[in-house]
Amino acid sequence: MSDTTEITVLLVDDDPLLRAGLTFMLGGAGDLRVVGEAGDGREVPALVERLRPDVVLMDIRMPHVDGLAATERLRALPDAPEVVLLTTFHADEQVLRALRAGAAGFVLKDTPPAEIVAAVRRVAAGDPVLSPAVTQQLIDQVAQDGPHTRRAGARRRLDTLAPREREVALAVGRGASNAEIAAELHLSVATVKAHVSRVLARLGLDNRVQIALLAHDAGYPAGPAPQGPAAPAR
Repeated sequence: MSDTTEITVLLVDDDPLLRAGLTFMLGGAGDLRVVGEAGDGREVPALVERLRPDVVLMDIRMPHVDGLAATERLRALPDAPEVVLLTTFHADEQVLRALRAGAAGFVLKDTPPAEIVAAVRRVAAGDPVLSPAVTQQLIDQVAQDGPHTRRAGARRRLDTLAPREREVALAVGRGASNAEIAAELHLSVATVKAHVSRVLARLGLDNRVQIALLAHDAGYPAGPAPQGPAAPAR
């Protein structure tokens, strides 16, 4: 983030009225500041380089370069900002590709203002923004997309992790927060954060959403952790 108290945001949408509404809404939150706007994805890389926003809030559908292509270009850059996509449909077929490209999540355009503000704060803090209903839809889509080949490849990647790292990765796949993982595995939150960072580095992933998608690809379902003997504290 740009400093310890302020989250800077770049808005990208081809509807100037929507941009104006989002600017007004986000500006009402004391810790958020809109630093720039764009009407198309082709403007985004240059604006990101110049403005260095913490979060890009971007429409999926735009006339020239859409949010999907813009996300892929952004996440390939060093020190890329987090990306939250705006969409009108829960089950937009492009959402899964966007998440694989490194988007931290998405929100519906008719989401209440307070929830959009909360979503920006969450992704700036490193947490994904996916509702349980959307997560299940994504899992269902993954299950239909070359399940056997994808599952084998995903499991091979997870098997490269150390045992504790793998446990943390699967917990992230279930949607558990750092605090929940710490309680489940009898670790400190700081240790969980360190494990998540190592998982990202080892697997070449950008964020927790991509860890979760890899776990789902490997065939590990979302939901509560299986009950068993407690792991020893470390």
